[in-house]
Amino acid sequence: MMAPLTRILVADDHPVVRSGLVAILDQPAEFSVVAEAADGVEAVELFARLAPDVCVLDLRMPRLSGLEATERIRRLDPQAKIVVLSSFDGDEDIYRALKAGARSYLLKDTPEPELIAAVRAVAAGLRRIPPAVAERLAARLDAGELTGRELEILERIVRGEANKQIGAALGITEGTVKSHVNHLLAKLGVGDRTEAAVAALRRGLVRPGSS
Repeated sequence: MMAPLTRILVADDHPVVRSGLVAILDQPAEFSVVAEAADGVEAVELFARLAPDVCVLDLRMPRLSGLEATERIRRLDPQAKIVVLSSFDGDEDIYRALKAGARSYLLKDTPEPELIAAVRAVAAGLRRIPPAVAERLAARLDAGELTGRELEILERIVRGEANKQIGAALGITEGTVKSHVNHLLAKLGVGDRTEAAVAALRRGLVRPGSS
């Protein structure tokens, strides 16, 4: 008897990328791409309707991100098997995706054989974390967790606001802001505000242009 097909949902907002993923994932005889989504909302709707065996989700999509789609799909089915695919290798992106329930996190420059192997592993109930991604994740786990207030201040540092501006915007004293800044600099392992802004963007703690 032939083994049942692994039914796959692919979600990416770039049509050319999505078509490429479909072409790759339709190659193995045991795979079948049963649905394509152009954004996170569509991915969740298709999952609810079709219950595919594996979802391959782009991290950054309109209407609903891959992270948010992962969370919603996992609420529909806590056993859902999800591979997150991204061009971003920030350790915070990786940490949040895996914490949300993704079983693999791959970068978009991943070779075709690795993508196929990851989907195959996830379909079998395993995790598949490439070494480079695992290193980023380990660095994230070693770092201190930023509080909500520290993240708010970090976002404003990235926008170039001074402590006085930040204090006025958040309704706290300039001295309190300075204390928070010192704490987040220590947690990020950086020496000044400029290095903090660079680290925030590189790690995915703050999105470019966030407000």
